[in-house]
Amino acid sequence: MSPIPLVELNNGTKIPIIGTGGGPSAMTVEACEAVKKWMLTAIQAGYRHIDTALLYGTEKVIGEAIRESGIPREEFFITTKLPFNCQDRVAESFDLSLKNLVSDALAHDRPLSRHARIPSFDSSLIASLPEGWLNLPRGPDGSVIAVDSPTFNESYAEIEKIYASGRAKAIGVSNFSIKTLEELLQTAKVVPAVNQIEFRALSSRITRARELPRKRILPGATKNAIREEPVIKEIAAKHGVSSTQVILAWHIAGGVIIVPKSENEQRQKDNLALPALDKEDMKKIDGLDRGERLCNTVDQNGKFWGWTTERLGW
Repeated sequence: MSPIPLVELNNGTKIPIIGTGGGPSAMTVEACEAVKKWMLTAIQAGYRHIDTALLYGTEKVIGEAIRESGIPREEFFITTKLPFNCQDRVAESFDLSLKNLVSDALAHDRPLSRHARIPSFDSSLIASLPEGWLNLPRGPDGSVIAVDSPTFNESYAEIEKIYASGRAKAIGVSNFSIKTLEELLQTAKVVPAVNQIEFRALSSRITRARELPRKRILPGATKNAIREEPVIKEIAAKHGVSSTQVILAWHIAGGVIIVPKSENEQRQKDNLALPALDKEDMKKIDGLDRGERLCNTVDQNGKFWGWTTERLGW
């Protein structure tokens, strides 16, 4: 297998442009424990970039998989995310992640601030992860009760302290729009290295995401479920590959960091064997943009965690 291409972050750190997601198939203890088995096969297939999160409940088994693989820790790049309910407990959350991974030698390479908006949440639930973490309190109208403090600027400043301490190789954000990124950059001392967002051909975020490199922020992708689109199938047949391989190749060609997750050993290998798309292929896939969203959708009141889409910049 050819080495996975590296991409350089804005601070000079180089990471694999293809990684593997580290989330469970369901938010249950059993599903989280099952991650270890397929994470080991992913590592054996060549993955060295692992995307996880404290709220996934999988950090412990990922740490175990890395150690059992026999591959030096230095070869891995690990991304974690600050829980959306712990914006006021940045250092505590980071330390808990280190504890989950057993030792400081497995310190995270890139912690991400999870969301621009902060919902009210019983932080004591963090001790019982992964079960119960979605029990968000809601108001009479059904909306999630949101808080205004700390702001995402203040939370990110705490993440910057972790970076300054040398315990993180890079830092970034997740689910930020261009609007909220610009608000963050008004106070940030360290420009985020990555903004991990929903990025797929049916989403109007394509144009916005491709503005990120101008700010020296690389886009990272989540959610690319468009395998059944006729255009994707047509291009897949042309190259003799699967629809998933075409979708992933489209991301890579656009300079987007991807972390596809598969529990299947063969698909893990397939996700690293991507076709070279030509300009016509790229144009056809770009043309699928219909402004559709798959994740972080608004509630029945037109809000996401208390903010309107206008305020969020979506």
